[in-house]
Amino acid sequence: MTKIWVLVADSSRAKLLGAKSPIGALQELESFDHPAARQHVHDLTTDLPGRTFDSAGQGRHAMEPKTDPKQHEALNFAKFLSERLATASADNTFERLVLVAAPAFLGLLRGQLSASVRKRISVEIDKDLAGLDAQAIRAHLPDRI
Repeated sequence: MTKIWVLVADSSRAKLLGAKSPIGALQELESFDHPAARQHVHDLTTDLPGRTFDSAGQGRHAMEPKTDPKQHEALNFAKFLSERLATASADNTFERLVLVAAPAFLGLLRGQLSASVRKRISVEIDKDLAGLDAQAIRAHLPDRI
């Protein structure tokens, strides 16, 4: 069993790494890709926004979407990752968790994590390291994780 898991993520990709000890090397366990978060907004929204009349007068204007489509996709990916972590936590697959994510995505991810997963978090780092390999990621982490 890998004692320590390190989740490194941004809004469109993530890596799950494992270490057997707090000072050990990292091994990649899984990688996740969410290409929808990398698409342009116009590719995510196939229709033009609806139109509405002004509350006073004869004018019409386009209605703005309530949520930004890219933000929505990032939230979907955060939910997916949090569900994966919750399942592993329930199975006692890991003892401690290190979260490393781009600052904005780290906030989304925190909001989706279950209480059982949050209890296992030992370190949080708000950096975008998702494009790096395991050895480079380890260099950015504290000596003991």
